[in-house]
Amino acid sequence: MTDFNELMKQAKQVKDKMEQAKQELAATVVVGQSGAGAVKVRMNGSFDAIGVEIDEALQSEDKEILEDLICAAINDAVRKIEQESRQAMRGMAGFAGLPEGFKFPF
Repeated sequence: MTDFNELMKQAKQVKDKMEQAKQELAATVVVGQSGAGAVKVRMNGSFDAIGVEIDEALQSEDKEILEDLICAAINDAVRKIEQESRQAMRGMAGFAGLPEGFKFPF
């Protein structure tokens, strides 16, 4: 019975650490950029875009060029959040006794 109690205790510790990591990640803000910084998108760890900055020099550009730059900046921000998530969860797998490189479903 002791093994089961120890397993349950460890499961609660893992759950608590994962919840803390998710909260910290949600509070993280990254800036995705494109066009050498001419377009910037701020995004939080929940993948919500929270701001967009467009250099005034681009306001006279072709609509399609501007749309492409905005998409590229969003994609850059998404990649940065994914990287932050991987770093936050990297130590979690070892703590939980899971194999290195284990992908969490979030």
